[in-house]
Amino acid sequence: MTLKYLIQKEFLQIRRNAFLPKLIIMFPIVIMCVMPWVMQMEVKNIVVDVVDNDRSTRSQQIVHSIEASDYFISGGQKATYRDALAEIEHGKADVVLVIPQNYGKDLEMGKMPQVLIAANAVNGTKGSMGSAYLSQIVTHSVPYASILSQPSILLLYNQHQNYKLYMIPALLAIVMMLMTGFLPTLNIVGEKEAGTIEQINVTPVSKWAFILSKLIPYWLIALFVITVCLLLAWLVYGITPVGPLWLVYVLAMLLALFFSSFGLIISNYSDTMQQAVFVMWFFVVCIMLLSGLFTPTRSMPQWAYLTTYVNPMHYFIDAIRTVFIRGGTLQHVWHQIVALFAIGVFMASWAAQSYKKNS
Repeated sequence: MTLKYLIQKEFLQIRRNAFLPKLIIMFPIVIMCVMPWVMQMEVKNIVVDVVDNDRSTRSQQIVHSIEASDYFISGGQKATYRDALAEIEHGKADVVLVIPQNYGKDLEMGKMPQVLIAANAVNGTKGSMGSAYLSQIVTHSVPYASILSQPSILLLYNQHQNYKLYMIPALLAIVMMLMTGFLPTLNIVGEKEAGTIEQINVTPVSKWAFILSKLIPYWLIALFVITVCLLLAWLVYGITPVGPLWLVYVLAMLLALFFSSFGLIISNYSDTMQQAVFVMWFFVVCIMLLSGLFTPTRSMPQWAYLTTYVNPMHYFIDAIRTVFIRGGTLQHVWHQIVALFAIGVFMASWAAQSYKKNS
């Protein structure tokens, strides 16, 4: 019964807060309706300058293909390579394509003329992707070369290569991080600063009752927010989990167990809200960047890849994408579930031990 009244107190505090109810409603809407459009690795609007030294029908076909592409913005044709390179140095162009003399004539004779692609690699992703896109256009302009060079590709999952389908499951991790990590942490440290936590410390309330009263409301809020996110993914993008829906909730709650326990640990060792925010933010950024949320973990150095074995967000993202995109079942993600459960239980035990009721 004590736990019931403590949970009621937490909900009353949340309801009386002028900011939290708005955050709980607006955060999943912003995450699901805005972030999938901007958090994508697809590179577009690449400015291309062309130096056409051939001026043949074949070379103009390449120019028109660039102008018609959704990925490029034509920067116009330059007289010399030096003029085009100056555009790159001044930040007005991203890639330069130089078509050699006799390009069309060499093609007619069955030769393979070489074109020059020079990319601004200050932004490595934009430079490499832009060069790759431009190489495909040049290759496709040679009929027999495109036939020989094009492999047969069979897409088993995400056949339309929709990047939103790849990112939306991972965005659920960010939602869980805020709702079950930051909010309980700031709640407890806020009570420390206000001095109200001392009133609970002098009562016979057990440590576990106090901890659960702080975490359960945010777990329930997280369930609500996850439901809103799934509804928005269905209504806005037409994306639904291919695998079992209940498995999505299981994975989300296991991640919530970790983040809430981790936040409680930080609040136990923090005396001010500023201290808690900085410490929490430091660890959360490291956890996100090393989880595979934005980039594949296999592209990391070996020493960095080893951190994924103790990174719960890595297990969550791997499992949620398996369920969401590949239609994975419990049989396919059981080892991620075991890992999430083990890490969550360890952090919860640490949180309970580190809380000093009589401090």
